[in-house]
Amino acid sequence: MSSAQKWEDTTKARRASSQAGHRAPARERIIQAAAAAIEEHGVNADTGQVAAAAGVARPHVYRHFSSKDELMLETARYAASSLKARVLPALSVDGTILEKTRAPIEQAVAWAAENPGLYLFLMDRSKARDLERGRAGRSHFLGELVEAAASRLREEGYEDVPLDAVFAGLKGMVDTSIVWWVHHRDEEREALVDRLARQVWLVLRTMLEERGVSPEAFASPTPEGTPQS
Repeated sequence: MSSAQKWEDTTKARRASSQAGHRAPARERIIQAAAAAIEEHGVNADTGQVAAAAGVARPHVYRHFSSKDELMLETARYAASSLKARVLPALSVDGTILEKTRAPIEQAVAWAAENPGLYLFLMDRSKARDLERGRAGRSHFLGELVEAAASRLREEGYEDVPLDAVFAGLKGMVDTSIVWWVHHRDEEREALVDRLARQVWLVLRTMLEERGVSPEAFASPTPEGTPQS
């Protein structure tokens, strides 16, 4: 390659990088506008409504996204990141096992109450993804609780824990219950959180007890120097 060609290629690369840098804030604004449009118009919000929320012409959206599918995928990632940021700190709270179970559920319900349209959108896409994969993804916060219980069972010599099946059942129960509540609001928010926490812990406790492991053993504090899962 000649020096002139190298210079030309380098220049093109710098320009592409610069353009991408300028596009990034615009992409983020459009994603946030899509989240706002979904919140206002529902899960089937169209690109015209997204453009209106962003304060731009509809063709401008397609300068940053190749299709509506790409925009919705990025919006789902944005929503999932927001929900995750809300829930994850609650996984490390101190307290009883029931309190530890309740804390992340409480934050998930709170986020859903504040972002009902976006929560329904996220759950709709999550369900479609899980069906396509044939299993529930472990990104859901309940995976942490199930894995902790399964880890205790493995310590006791039980290697045949149906981890994915238990997790899928709990995930379906919690997500469906919150979706129902978002639609109907037929019980107080705190009552919903308390009920779901008890139900999740009941399943985990039963899984432990069926294999002869005391729930109190699961509840025992992590020995000093042992990494937290």
